[in-house]
Amino acid sequence: MKRLAFVLALTGSCVLATSLASTPAAALETYQAKIEASDAASQARVDMLEAFGPKILRPGQYVWRDVPASGPERVVISLSDQLAYFYRGDTLVAAATISTGIEGRNTPTGIFSVLDKRPMYRSKKYDNAPMPWMQRIDQYGIALHAGYNPGLPASHGCVRLPTVFAKKLYSVTDLGTPVYIGA
Repeated sequence: MKRLAFVLALTGSCVLATSLASTPAAALETYQAKIEASDAASQARVDMLEAFGPKILRPGQYVWRDVPASGPERVVISLSDQLAYFYRGDTLVAAATISTGIEGRNTPTGIFSVLDKRPMYRSKKYDNAPMPWMQRIDQYGIALHAGYNPGLPASHGCVRLPTVFAKKLYSVTDLGTPVYIGA
């Protein structure tokens, strides 16, 4: 998988943090990673217009195109647009409406990777709530999964996806797939 490299300035010294894909247990929630994730979300808005035209998705809707594309997969989440984007290389393949964390239970921003995948999972924190097509991205239980999608933030921090989109996304991602979550 493609390696990501970040040089972070910490008290005048440089620290090199490498590849989320090669170290799936890593999550970068640094200032630099948050900026990169927000830039990815901004670029995804432009790519959406190019790929699908001026389409506006309603809550629970998604678009997915079968296009010849190669390269590493990645997921980009835009909190401000409440949209998820799926890329293969530089090609935007799909986009979907989402529902992220409510205020006080905000969805974290930065660069993450898929750490665990289960076709059906139940929350250990929230009353055994179902989390179909679960892809966990951090050690605290934040995940991408199918769920209620009202078109605005409504979750406890997870990224809820339309069910059919969640299932398709689950089928094309692997452990280590990067997930960029930006404002």
